[in-house]
Amino acid sequence: MNDKKVFQGIMVLSVVVFAVVVVLYSLPKQDVIPTWVRFLPMLNAILNGTCSILLVYSLYSIRNKRVELHKRLNLATFILSSLFLVSYIVFHAFGVETKFPDDNPIRPLYLVILLTHILLAAVVLPLVLVSFYLGLTKKFEMHRKVSKFTFPIWLYVTASGVIVYLMISPYYRF
Repeated sequence: MNDKKVFQGIMVLSVVVFAVVVVLYSLPKQDVIPTWVRFLPMLNAILNGTCSILLVYSLYSIRNKRVELHKRLNLATFILSSLFLVSYIVFHAFGVETKFPDDNPIRPLYLVILLTHILLAAVVLPLVLVSFYLGLTKKFEMHRKVSKFTFPIWLYVTASGVIVYLMISPYYRF
């Protein structure tokens, strides 16, 4: 398979995932939310927090020439991020919506963090997939160049996901 077809596949997959998430927000709210769904936001925060730690450890590993450990840590992070995405989709499929209070003085900060989190989450999937492809196909020079963008964005998305959860969770009413 040539690079062009792989990159096209990555873009198609990324657009499909983004479209699924957008469609979720247009679904009607469920009248009854199963009890187990209520635990998904905390699970998502735990998954994101773990990913943040693994990403930092992965960077530390590659800087210390521990390539195999770097590869395993990134694979584990990708698996956990994928589990997060599935959990996120399941949670929002129930139409759960929580609004940060308008009168809360830190609402502007919350909205900035949330907005940047959402925008960068949409960007990070193709970057992660391209970084993985380049690393796994031993195109290390390009892998390094792309990963210089991928790493900070992925780290910000995982860390800001935890921050968003901590800020909004006191207002959950489900």
